[in-house]
Amino acid sequence: MASSSSSGLTFKLHPLVIVNISDHYTRVKAQFHHSADGASPSAAAANGTAAAVPRVFGGVIGVQRGRTVEIFNSFELILDPISHTLDRAFLEKKQELYKKVFPNFYILGWYSTGNDAQESDMLIHKALMDINESPVYVLLNPSMSHAKKDLPVTIFESANFDFISYPWNWIILPEELHVIDGIPQLIFVRSNYTIETVEAERISVDHVAHLKPSDGGSAATQLAAHLTGIHSAIKMLNSRIRVVHQYLLAMQRGDVPLENSLLRQVSSLLRRLPAMESEKFQDDFLMEFNDTLLMTYLAMFTNSACTMNELIEKFNITYDRHTRRGGRTSFI
Repeated sequence: MASSSSSGLTFKLHPLVIVNISDHYTRVKAQFHHSADGASPSAAAANGTAAAVPRVFGGVIGVQRGRTVEIFNSFELILDPISHTLDRAFLEKKQELYKKVFPNFYILGWYSTGNDAQESDMLIHKALMDINESPVYVLLNPSMSHAKKDLPVTIFESANFDFISYPWNWIILPEELHVIDGIPQLIFVRSNYTIETVEAERISVDHVAHLKPSDGGSAATQLAAHLTGIHSAIKMLNSRIRVVHQYLLAMQRGDVPLENSLLRQVSSLLRRLPAMESEKFQDDFLMEFNDTLLMTYLAMFTNSACTMNELIEKFNITYDRHTRRGGRTSFI
């Protein structure tokens, strides 16, 4: 269904698109599980609520400058479950609204979620060709392993290939060639892309990444998350230092050829280390360490005092109610 693209287009994807698609899928997933938990076991079996989370659909907008396609934003769309087509009236309304705010943006294509492009996706893709003759399909894979470093996002283009039937095999020829007893068909082809960000997007994404839980979260939970991040960073730094050390040992043994440029970079890095062993550094480090401990102890004492005040207020309220109830009983 999908192959590598050779169209020569350069795609630039902004993080806002990925955040919007992920947020759309997360909300649909939460609503799906909520409805599944509220249904009875028999109703769930009859309605098939044990199945996978429904896919989400939407449109992507941006600009195209020559051979460069830059996807800036996205919006949600409504899919008709019977005809498997997008709601055109809703799409045209969204397009008109975006045109008023962003007159230079155009609908470049659409997005969805799933492991790979499906046969039914081509129907939606063809339906958008009257708006954009070569729409872009952005696919987010929500079930991708977190161990992989690549983004679970794939961009597809549509390419027209001519299938020529011979008794012994099928041959695929480009569309500019002649067709012999064959039918031109439209298929999805994978395209490479780069992440393009601006300063406002970097600040927003960093803010979203450091959002607190909806219940506010405890101070211990936030501290644990902060320390976990620092531990991961130190662990990664340690692993990279080990790689450099092993490489230098192999270079010293003669297993790998000498690289003067790399040695100069390592030497420049090592020159910074003696400054950290100075007496001034130790004094500043210990002073900051003690200040941090003092602030931590002060926060603990403040938290303990607040907890004690709350306990005293609850005790006073309970004792006051008990005294009033006892007074009425003795009076009666």
